[in-house]
Amino acid sequence: MIYASVLGAVVSALAAETIDNTSKQAWQKLYRPGYQDGLSLAVLMRSGDEESISRTDADCWVFARLHSQLITRHWDVLVAKYSTHKGRKVSAIGRLIPLIASPAPRLFVSKAVTAWAIPPLRGAEGKRSTDMIVLSKAFYDMSSWDLDGRPEPTRRRWRQKVNEVLDEMAAEALVAAGEILQREGVLIGVAA
Repeated sequence: MIYASVLGAVVSALAAETIDNTSKQAWQKLYRPGYQDGLSLAVLMRSGDEESISRTDADCWVFARLHSQLITRHWDVLVAKYSTHKGRKVSAIGRLIPLIASPAPRLFVSKAVTAWAIPPLRGAEGKRSTDMIVLSKAFYDMSSWDLDGRPEPTRRRWRQKVNEVLDEMAAEALVAAGEILQREGVLIGVAA
């Protein structure tokens, strides 16, 4: 399985974890400990067993590789931004909050990180998949994020800075993921 972009590989790998079928662990059969150090997915695919490697197998393999090789904050920001797995997404958000330096109160930072990771979705509430985290429209009201009632421009500046830090972390994480995926030989080109 070759991916056209880093982002496509990351999103596909993070989505694979929510697919509930027992074949998603089949990629583990392909890894032969001690047989050849540094065995990559590309090498496994060329090993003559290509038909047994499905898209889900490849996605699960990429998920495991990124999870084991990315630094924690890079993994967490990718999971918070792109995962659809509720539990992992919430846990990753919780681990990102203490990493954000801001003059804003912790409640504000917590809600800003959560809103960044779970942006409001278009459409009528209750009309979406139950597999997604959907926050109420009221959650995104920044006046409820600051109990001291600071001015709107201050809250907007705080939120913008939090978003900038998270966007920068996500960009760094995608670069790091791209390096891993290129090393493994599963990317076409270098687009992220």
